[in-house]
Amino acid sequence: MRALAFLLFAVTAVHAQPRTPALIPLPAEVEVRGGAPFMMAGTTPLVVDAGDAEAQRIAGVLAALVGNTVETTPPVVEAAPGGTPAVRLRIDAEAGHGAEGYALDVSAAGVELVASAPAGLFYGVQTLRQLLPARVEYEAALYAPLPIPSVRIADAPRYAWRGMMLDVARHFFGVADVERVIDLMALHKLNRLHLHLSDDQGWRIEIPSRPALARVGGRTEVGGGPGGYYTVEDVARIVRYAADRFVTVVPEIDLPGHTNAALVAIPELNCDGRARAPYTGTNVGFSTVCVEKEETWAFVEDVVASLAEQFPSDVIHLGGDEVEELTAEQYATFVTRAQAIVEAAGKRYAGWDDVAHAGLAPGALVQVWRAQRADVARQVEAAVADGAQVVLSPSDRIYIDMKYDESTVLGLTWAGVNGVRDAYDWDPGALLDVPEAAVLGVEAPLWAETISTIRDVEFLAFPRLAGVAEIGWTPQSARSWSGYRARLGAFGPRWTALGVNHFRSPEVDWSLGGVE
Repeated sequence: MRALAFLLFAVTAVHAQPRTPALIPLPAEVEVRGGAPFMMAGTTPLVVDAGDAEAQRIAGVLAALVGNTVETTPPVVEAAPGGTPAVRLRIDAEAGHGAEGYALDVSAAGVELVASAPAGLFYGVQTLRQLLPARVEYEAALYAPLPIPSVRIADAPRYAWRGMMLDVARHFFGVADVERVIDLMALHKLNRLHLHLSDDQGWRIEIPSRPALARVGGRTEVGGGPGGYYTVEDVARIVRYAADRFVTVVPEIDLPGHTNAALVAIPELNCDGRARAPYTGTNVGFSTVCVEKEETWAFVEDVVASLAEQFPSDVIHLGGDEVEELTAEQYATFVTRAQAIVEAAGKRYAGWDDVAHAGLAPGALVQVWRAQRADVARQVEAAVADGAQVVLSPSDRIYIDMKYDESTVLGLTWAGVNGVRDAYDWDPGALLDVPEAAVLGVEAPLWAETISTIRDVEFLAFPRLAGVAEIGWTPQSARSWSGYRARLGAFGPRWTALGVNHFRSPEVDWSLGGVE
């Protein structure tokens, strides 16, 4: 009997311990205090400082999440009666939380969220969102008081660049699909959406001075579908939508290779002056603009100028990968001149790691996708020594167009199979021999050879993109596969509530309702 009593005590003691909330990415510092939660109701005031329009807007995001009718939507106010349980959201430039950090304190008596800048306040709201029960994500769910566990959080990201690349060239995805991607990125505190806007199979953006690029080059896609492109108005809508969620849209036009769609639209870009036939396959390396012709450079200047006008991003990405039809000298000359054009437009030049050996100027951004190759690593390290920075996208880890395992229907395998643990369990700080300050962040590319719908995008992105978000945000010392795996299993109901078509990987226990 004494043994049984001891066992019952032990079980009770274990279950009495506060549970770590299923937060992804894991905040830098989390103290779970236990005790009574804060109960949020439709009458709970969201208090902001008088005249702070951004705090009011961000508080509105939280209010819209909690309420689904006028009666159940918490009011956003500038003052609340004394003693009223409230959620207080405040931007204080002197608080010392940095551009994206925040402090969150939740007790039964109220919630205090303080940030030094609007982005930090928004990310604090995303943390509050994840602390709320997953049922809050159902738009049609009946309202009920919502508990928020008693916690204290101090948080700021590890890296400034936390991104995803969406290939809209192989298959076109419309504005609504891109907005869906932005929404899911914001939930996980990702802040860079890199749009791969051109390739052999399609040109996806209107360049007003070169209308044929979109009108002719945008007609095709892999497999022979109808293609499509974004008008100037579409781009403006996407950029605004992203900015409201603190996501920067980074445009990429791939040059000098991966250019068949442009060569179809503008014959003068070919050395023989003749238009190429449209291409709907998936081979690479066969196309290039004619780098010896001044018509090509007029085209590059027009495209860069239009990108600079349409996108507020300080970065313009000009690809540069898998160019097989130019000599090394021709390639280096192209990269040097293209970088100068980008810089003259007031932007920062970015390219895939193929550009690292081309003699980059200081300030260039190199997106590393072949870090597992010793020769590429050496070239990138040399570019960093000359003043470049890097964004890490190792293909054998976070190319999320790779299959999860051999049984996955969607995806490719040329970089291997990238399971959920493969995508999570690595340290960006240890990938290259470069100073910590040289690593701007991480980005997960999603190439679109095998996908054509937003549900396909979601399936290949989730859960792996959540792991990339945590890699980019959470200090390395706070991360572990075991802890992440448990939180991921408990996070599944939130994706289900949001209708996210995520892969229920056998690496994860999806039955978890919480984390010890």
